[in-house]
Amino acid sequence: MINDLFDYSGLKIFQDNKKFKFALDSILLAEFVELNKKESKIVDFCTGNAPVPLILSTKTKNQIWGIEIQKRIYELGKKSVSYNKLENQITLINDNVLHSKKYFSLATIDIVTCNPPYFKKHSGIINGDYEKAIARHEITISLEDIIKSAASILKNKGLLYMVHRPERLEELSNTLNRYNFKIKKMVMVHSSLKDKALAVLIKAVKNGSSGLIVEKPLIIGNMQTYQNVFRR
Repeated sequence: MINDLFDYSGLKIFQDNKKFKFALDSILLAEFVELNKKESKIVDFCTGNAPVPLILSTKTKNQIWGIEIQKRIYELGKKSVSYNKLENQITLINDNVLHSKKYFSLATIDIVTCNPPYFKKHSGIINGDYEKAIARHEITISLEDIIKSAASILKNKGLLYMVHRPERLEELSNTLNRYNFKIKKMVMVHSSLKDKALAVLIKAVKNGSSGLIVEKPLIIGNMQTYQNVFRR
């Protein structure tokens, strides 16, 4: 079925309400990305049905690619790109992020974004629906695979934006350091001030210098819109 892409005026997104729908973390990730006027190449890993590329298209005219391993979810993204007449700006690739070097030369991309599977392959209860399981657990790719792949295609000083679970922040930080990334900005997301963090957003720089800014927490409980939420 086709839905409004939240309150992004005029944008529509195709999704399967029984199997796969975009979530708030993808909206927040897209809003967290800092874009300037210079021409940049942007690649969204684990793009799903392409909510991040679609939202970014409202903020920049730069070229955006999305990589999604699951054929049916990729097809939903393709339909959304076509419906919104964004084929000249957004290109979707049906493949594993591990193979990103097949499509992009080394050190040629300015920005990589990623809303990855949050859970380790053998942690918790894995959904019996294989499509949902792949989206939620590291069955086809691991956190380290994602960061290693980003390091390969990003330019020197290129930017990696990710959203993840706070309980994996130590592992995320250690893995980024191993591939010569430095976290430069971090935001914790809470439903209310009384609740523990639901998600963490990070901006990391390939071969960057030390110096981390931890922004004030983002409280999402009563928000009516998320547009420009990090620009206020």
